[in-house]
Amino acid sequence: MNKIFPSAADALKDIVADGQLLAVGGFGLCGIPEALIDALRDTGVKDLTVVSNNAGVDGFGLGKLLETRQIKKMISSYVGENKEFERQYLAGELELEFTPQGTLAEKLRAGGAGIPAFFTKTGVGTVVADGKELREFDGETYVMERALVPDISLVKADVADMSGNLRFNMTARNFNPAAATAGKICVVEVERIVATGELAPDDIHLPGIYVHRIVLNATPEKRIEKRTTRENK
Repeated sequence: MNKIFPSAADALKDIVADGQLLAVGGFGLCGIPEALIDALRDTGVKDLTVVSNNAGVDGFGLGKLLETRQIKKMISSYVGENKEFERQYLAGELELEFTPQGTLAEKLRAGGAGIPAFFTKTGVGTVVADGKELREFDGETYVMERALVPDISLVKADVADMSGNLRFNMTARNFNPAAATAGKICVVEVERIVATGELAPDDIHLPGIYVHRIVLNATPEKRIEKRTTRENK
């Protein structure tokens, strides 16, 4: 089975649709699938629910999909650094399911492992637990969280072999493996493609069985977030 597609647009054109649930890897701007996000924007699909640690920044990453109003709802743990996100949310134009970061990671991991739900202490006694089942274990209260099983996962890796085995680059691994395993269809953007067998077994971070489509983007922008401060006066 050939998993290599000539472009991000080709990899998405017959699988994306309005109203889908998507997971997008990355943490801030680190390890985001830049070409796949651009291709998703260009499809024009709308009313998307997107699972991602954050929503990029204005004009980059998932921020591009917010500008085109293609995202209906975000399931995220961090929503700073994006003025358009803030504007849409405060105006009631964007839904937000605010989720603790560890819980978000586990919801994706559980989805990939076939676990429909789990219990956690995180969020008990806060708005995070509103409307959710609570249960006591050994004298402690836990909240039940449902797993996430996206229709499509868009993932960034450093290297893929022809069979889809992946290796990630240091901290750019972040949410990408969990997003990849959770999705019903996983599309991966990589900077390099090698022959099957070239990656040593112990160097493979994610087996190719989880990967359905691969796109080469050898020269991503890799924009870096920078801390800015005001001068003391």
